[in-house]
Amino acid sequence: MSNLELAVLEPKAVPCCPPITSAELSAEDAVLMAAMFKALSDPVRLRLFSKIASHPGGEACVCDIQDVGVSQPTVSHHLKKLREAGLLTSERRGTWVYYRVAPSVVAGMATLLDLNR
Repeated sequence: MSNLELAVLEPKAVPCCPPITSAELSAEDAVLMAAMFKALSDPVRLRLFSKIASHPGGEACVCDIQDVGVSQPTVSHHLKKLREAGLLTSERRGTWVYYRVAPSVVAGMATLLDLNR
């Protein structure tokens, strides 16, 4: 048996911003963070994000979270927007897709908004 290392892929947009009170955001960081906050500014997306974040085991099948008052294609659209913003990761298992919150991204957003640093 050989030792194989699997690469851990981080989302494309991993914020590394200092707290907003410590320094001015660069233009690049502002664009990155605005895309994440914009993705969360939709009530359906925020509910989906919350369902995934609070789901037992830290991940949720799309079949378990799609009851947010919109059609299945609309749920898929919103999940795609959250993935594109780097807030979620996904993995296909058979016919279902499982979603996880990207913890490093959420931690970066929290750090940016931490007024006590």
